[in-house]
Amino acid sequence: MSSGLRAVLWDMDGVLVLSGDVHYDAWTRVLAEYGLSMTREQFEETFGMNNHNILRRLYDRRLSPAQAHEVATRKEQVYRELARGRVQPLPGVREWLARLPKAGWRQAVASSGPMANIAVILNELDEWDAFDAVLTGARLERSKPDPALFLQAAAAVGTPPARCVVVEDSTAGVEAARRAGMRCIAVTTTRAAEDLRSADLVVDRLDRLPHDAFDRLVPAEGV
Repeated sequence: MSSGLRAVLWDMDGVLVLSGDVHYDAWTRVLAEYGLSMTREQFEETFGMNNHNILRRLYDRRLSPAQAHEVATRKEQVYRELARGRVQPLPGVREWLARLPKAGWRQAVASSGPMANIAVILNELDEWDAFDAVLTGARLERSKPDPALFLQAAAAVGTPPARCVVVEDSTAGVEAARRAGMRCIAVTTTRAAEDLRSADLVVDRLDRLPHDAFDRLVPAEGV
C-alpha cells in the first residue's frame, strides 16, 4: 500500500441510491410467504447488515439455516425485480463520482448487499467505470458494524485505512468505519443526524457538501 494514496469507500443503499423502500417492500413480500413479518422499525434497526445477520437476529429460532438461506436468496431476487427502473442516484452522487478521481482519489463500492444487487444498481446508474473496486459483504460471517468489509475494500484499492473516507447512511456502517480506523461522512437519508453523530461529518445531501470536504478529512500528501 502507498501512504500517498487516498480512497473513498462508498456504501450503496442510501448513499448512491435511495433504495430503502425497495428493500422493505421485498422483505415484507417474501417474509409473508413464510408466515413472517418485519416492522418498519425492525427494518431500520437492521438496515446496513447483510441478510445472514438480519435473519439470525430477528428470526433465529423460527428459521432453520436452510430456510434462512432460502428466504435471503428469495428476498434478493424480489429486490432486483423491484429495483429495475425504480432507483435513481441521490443528489450530488454523479458529481462527486466524477470529481474525486480527478483529484487523485481511488473509489470503491463496499456494500453489504449481494454482488448481483450491486450489479443491478451500477447498471441502472451506468457508473461501473467510476470505481476501482466493487466489494460485497454478503458472504462475510460478520457484517457491519464489523470493519472487515471496509478493510477489504481499502486493501483492494491499495490504500491504508487511515487514508480512506467512508460514505455511509447507517449507524452500523458509521461504526464499521470507525472500527476500521477510517474517516466517515454520513448522509441522513435513512437515519437522523443524532443517530450518526459519531461520523466525522453529517450532511443531509451530498450535493451540499463543501467542495473540499473530502480533502479536509484526508489531506493530499505534503499538504
